Amino acid sequence: MEQSTRPAVAPTSAAAAEAGWLTRLRERVERQRRQFEGRPPTPAAAYEFEREVRAALDEAGRAIVREAFQGREPAEPCQADPEVRYRGDRYRRNKRTPCEVATTFGPIALSSFLYLNEHDGEPGLHPLHVRLGIVAGGATARLAERVARLAVDFSQAEVRRWLEAEHGLRWSNDRLRRVLREFRRTAVAFRAEAQVERVLGWLTAAQASRGRHRPVLAAGRDGVMVPIRGHGYQEAAAATVSVYDRRGKRLGTVYLGHMPEAHQRAMSDALTGLLRAVLASWPGPTPRLAYVTDKGQAAEEYYRRVLRPMADPRHPGKRLTWEWVLDYFHVAGYVGKLREALFGAGGQHWAGRMRHWLKQRRQGVANVLRSAVQHYHRRRLSRAVRAEFWKAYRYLRRHSRWMDYPRLRRQGLPIGSGVTEAACKTVFTQRLKRSGMRWQRESGQVIVDLRVLHLSGIWAEVVRRDLQARPLPEPIRRVSYKPRTTRTLKKPA
Repeated sequence: MEQSTRPAVAPTSAAAAEAGWLTRLRERVERQRRQFEGRPPTPAAAYEFEREVRAALDEAGRAIVREAFQGREPAEPCQADPEVRYRGDRYRRNKRTPCEVATTFGPIALSSFLYLNEHDGEPGLHPLHVRLGIVAGGATARLAERVARLAVDFSQAEVRRWLEAEHGLRWSNDRLRRVLREFRRTAVAFRAEAQVERVLGWLTAAQASRGRHRPVLAAGRDGVMVPIRGHGYQEAAAATVSVYDRRGKRLGTVYLGHMPEAHQRAMSDALTGLLRAVLASWPGPTPRLAYVTDKGQAAEEYYRRVLRPMADPRHPGKRLTWEWVLDYFHVAGYVGKLREALFGAGGQHWAGRMRHWLKQRRQGVANVLRSAVQHYHRRRLSRAVRAEFWKAYRYLRRHSRWMDYPRLRRQGLPIGSGVTEAACKTVFTQRLKRSGMRWQRESGQVIVDLRVLHLSGIWAEVVRRDLQARPLPEPIRRVSYKPRTTRTLKKPA
């Protein structure tokens, strides 16, 4: 009898609720429309009318969302699951508790059952919140995604002002940071997988392109100084993985970034994992592999310890051939130091000719050094100037094996690390080095990870995978237990 009456009650209450908010919305909009039509049309009147209609829609949206959310859990305790299992823990039903949930329409009041953890002292669980995707900090998944996307480009003060102006939400810094940390924690787990798929897509397009070169998979890394609270400026790390087609056109780039850390181990692990996953998943011919950097200590150590001995994941026992390319523009800077030592403020024509030789001539570095020495012996230089000259000279001579730019250009390899240097600017400088900013490593890493998702073009894909993969509480069904009765077998008479 109880089951036959429930279907008749639910539609009636739902229809009544719908009629309530729909009636209120219609009446409010019609009232504002009459007021607008009863006055002369002016920009101020149109502005106020649009603002009032938006407020009416937000009010109706809050009512719709609240009623829909509230209807996803039984009203009576006896109808709710007595126990649930979530992430390996068991929870038992307790009382219903109210809370405020932030939505894109504004705050709503939501009442749901609190479930207590089977282990004393552990936090409880609102299964309804988990099923609806409400993150820590009491924000819906849609609002959390919008807040995180805004935090990619704007400071927390600007995000908080936007929340109050657009959604009527007054958040503290702590609440904003809590929402960002939770969004980043769940979304970043799918970053590597989405980046690999994106790079594989570019490799497929590069393989199908027309041109005289093999497709190129180019990696790079560089450092950038960022302000750390209480520790001054320290070096963070940025890395890129790019794909070039057969004509040498860059098809796309994915980014990595890590806050300052000793020896940049996290960056090295992330970049290595990304490269190995791409090369292991790529079914086509192995592209040319280029590592384009300046001559930093971390960049050199990574090449010697990781890239040079890297094994081919598809051919056991065989090593991959990585071409380390010193950034041409970084090397040209040392040519400029030779010019300053030899000519002072002049020598622009000589420096331009040397840069041309460096890029176009076979054994261009040797030609540059030979010309520099000839001019050196014709001049009388001070001790300090001579020291600067030989410092630049030794740099070019010691690393000349990584400066064979004519050959690299013939093979269609990039010779400049502008992509990676731009990553330092877009991932870190534009957001983390504004006036007066100081960062903790943990909070800075949250913003860096969000910017990496956006700049790599995988934001929407990562959000989709995150929402689909979130675990949900599972009800634990109670099974009645009856002890087995013993039987006594009787022998037939």
